[in-house]
Amino acid sequence: MVVQSIKQFMKQVTPNVLWRPISNLYWYWYNRGRHSLAAAVSVRRRRDTGRLRAFHNMYQGQRCFVIGNGPSLRKTDLSFLRDEITFGANRLYLNFPEMGFTSTFLVITNILVIEQCARDLQALAIPKFITWRARKWLKDDARTIFLDTDYTLPERFAQDISGRVYEGNTVTYTSLQLAYHMGFSKVILIGVDHHYDTKGPANKVVVSQGEDPNHFHPDYFGKGFRWQLPDLVGSERAYKMAQENFARDGREIVDATIGGCLTIFPKVKYEDLF
Repeated sequence: MVVQSIKQFMKQVTPNVLWRPISNLYWYWYNRGRHSLAAAVSVRRRRDTGRLRAFHNMYQGQRCFVIGNGPSLRKTDLSFLRDEITFGANRLYLNFPEMGFTSTFLVITNILVIEQCARDLQALAIPKFITWRARKWLKDDARTIFLDTDYTLPERFAQDISGRVYEGNTVTYTSLQLAYHMGFSKVILIGVDHHYDTKGPANKVVVSQGEDPNHFHPDYFGKGFRWQLPDLVGSERAYKMAQENFARDGREIVDATIGGCLTIFPKVKYEDLF
């Protein structure tokens, strides 16, 4: 409250012609500048950049599955994926016991998820691609590989994920950029429902009041969990960029989500993939 009051006072006494550039500079520093400076002097970040480059075209010509966290996962027989290469996201690990196996990789760019689930993430013995902005919670985890992700402009698709990676308002977009960098020729989406029962302004931080109706598990963002409302329009812009980049290189992204609402990618039947 004190910080907010000081901010309001400074805004009132500072001419608008000065306030706007000062405010813009502050937010650039807060959202990107300080993280870029920390990366420039970090031995860990340089090491992880090398690890990311080692993944380049490692799976050239193969297919992979990018698993969302929508309620449709409850209708999807995930046992078919046991021997497939898979990208999980956020709290997919809640479903690992039922699946009987783990995803090949886990991708998380949302700081609220990382902050509240850091202990769970540290216990996962799989490679995890995590935003550098959340480094303080997983800095001692050798299985974490930090990505230089952010949500500031310009919107772009990173074919090389050892540099800056635009988050695209959805962790699925980061997974698609990782899949491209690794050389996959076909990416199949499942569980990307692209629909939320909870409504409100995009990116607004809310606190869950009960069981989660928007994901495959009632405790995914369960009671007391802080999370951000989705920006479905923004994520669609990102998905279109992914589709264009894959198609330009003769690769494809298809959507096998059961009953999903996303219309950007060609639809395929999940059962026909095996």
